[in-house]
Amino acid sequence: MKITANEIKPGMIIEHKNDYWNVLKVQHVKPGKGGAFNQVELKSVIKGTKLNERFRSSETVEKAEVEEKRFNFLYKDENSCHFMDNSTYEQIEIPTSIAGEQHKLLKENLEVTISFMEEKPISVELPNNIECIVESTDATIKNQTASSSYKPAILDCGIKINIPPFVESGEKIVIDTRTLEYVRRIN
Repeated sequence: MKITANEIKPGMIIEHKNDYWNVLKVQHVKPGKGGAFNQVELKSVIKGTKLNERFRSSETVEKAEVEEKRFNFLYKDENSCHFMDNSTYEQIEIPTSIAGEQHKLLKENLEVTISFMEEKPISVELPNNIECIVESTDATIKNQTASSSYKPAILDCGIKINIPPFVESGEKIVIDTRTLEYVRRIN
């Protein structure tokens, strides 16, 4: 199915240069001179190589035909994550490399969408927002300006992110699973 370059979004699988690519990041760029374009970071589904590509707004790309199914996360072992199909109760095992850094965010019974291409799992899509607990963070310095931005923190799942200065250790927060960024604090 043909889509315009403006419709490319992270998590999508596209056909480009005789390969299938998972879209990691998309940035819309509008330079002062010339036409606007999308700067897209791609990762090959088959080879695992990365590629940065520019697509003009007028260009079209082929969106790959993938089958998506809903699964519940069960558990993970050394190199793989185990999921159960919600309708058939069939269990599948997927290497953690397919889920990438996001495999650390998987929690028991979390519902995810797994994309398959020719019966082979190629990506795991988590819900957009997930609750985490701040394991440790730096202390806030008094009289620091509010615009001084963020401080580093380690979450209960082991992921390092930046959080606002008013969030303390032990607090629950919501993070965006696509960008691994802080969204809000939960009271």
